[in-house]
Amino acid sequence: MLYHLLYPLHTTFSVFNVFRYITFRTIYASLTAFFICVLLGPWVIRRLARLQIGQYIREDGPQSHLQKAGTPTMGGTLILFSMVTATLVWGNLANPFVWIALLSTVGFGLIGFADDYLMQVKKRSLGLTVRVKFALQVCLALLVGFLVFISPDFSTRVTIPFFKQFSPDLGWGYVLFAALVITATSNAVNLTDGLDGLAIGPMIIASATYMFFAYVAGHSHFAEYLQLTYVAGSGEITVFCGAMAGAGLGFLWFNAYPAQVFMGDTGSLSLGAALGTVAVVTKQEILLVLVGGLFVIEALSVIFQVGFFKMTHGRRIFRMAPLHHHFELKGWAEPKVIVRFWIIAITLALMSLSTLKLR
Repeated sequence: MLYHLLYPLHTTFSVFNVFRYITFRTIYASLTAFFICVLLGPWVIRRLARLQIGQYIREDGPQSHLQKAGTPTMGGTLILFSMVTATLVWGNLANPFVWIALLSTVGFGLIGFADDYLMQVKKRSLGLTVRVKFALQVCLALLVGFLVFISPDFSTRVTIPFFKQFSPDLGWGYVLFAALVITATSNAVNLTDGLDGLAIGPMIIASATYMFFAYVAGHSHFAEYLQLTYVAGSGEITVFCGAMAGAGLGFLWFNAYPAQVFMGDTGSLSLGAALGTVAVVTKQEILLVLVGGLFVIEALSVIFQVGFFKMTHGRRIFRMAPLHHHFELKGWAEPKVIVRFWIIAITLALMSLSTLKLR
């Protein structure tokens, strides 16, 4: 919005020329989202508490979690509002990728909100049924994938890290591939959201990493030098990633151990979808496995646990899945699990950046 209002004035007042730069707008999108979260956070938490929207704790989970029962949840609404507002204020709203990213984020956020609302407000223990929830996710992800697919000059080739000569062209199959990336990432982040600050920390790290990839992918000279696929217009997604990182930092202010509020499915599903959409737009879909490696590990721990349990008629690989619960039951204090998982996320992000010179 400010880009459209103030940048045209640069011919009269040169100071407004700064709105031309993506880096400048990304920094202030991050700060805007951060301060919106921090300033509105106390009011949102009080409001959620007054409405008695408190976290339900499973009795079969770690016993140390029972004391968290009643902590306000659905704090993802605060993240969504901060992200969307900051993006609209600082982004170039003529860029279609900005609207595609916002559609994916808000759409998955609404699915998560419906699930949270049914569970926390209507006291329906399971919220949306698994089939309905998954069907809505797939339909929305297919729509987002199609919108990316029909974007002018968008390549349907998939970049494979370390193999610069091998990039298969999926054609129409790219829509299904994009939907898979978005849906899988959304659910992986959702599974990771089980401890105070555990999901939002790696989300901040992944957002900052893709901030860099988006800027490079949208700059023809940098993309050519680093042998990345150039995606015209994707540079504006840098501003969106900045808003996501800033909103994450602001939410972490209240979500850090001991948490004053939880994000709920409203936050985890929307953030995961946003990250998956950014990976698709920037043509770094496969690299998301490394950037968001912690989310992948958490999701695989659930898949392996369930599969092994069914095949062996009751035996388990882990004491409890997702993986963070396994370490809790081994005696690790919650803050230790959280910080060590953050360290893993940072390490994986640095490894992903190193692939820029290994192509």
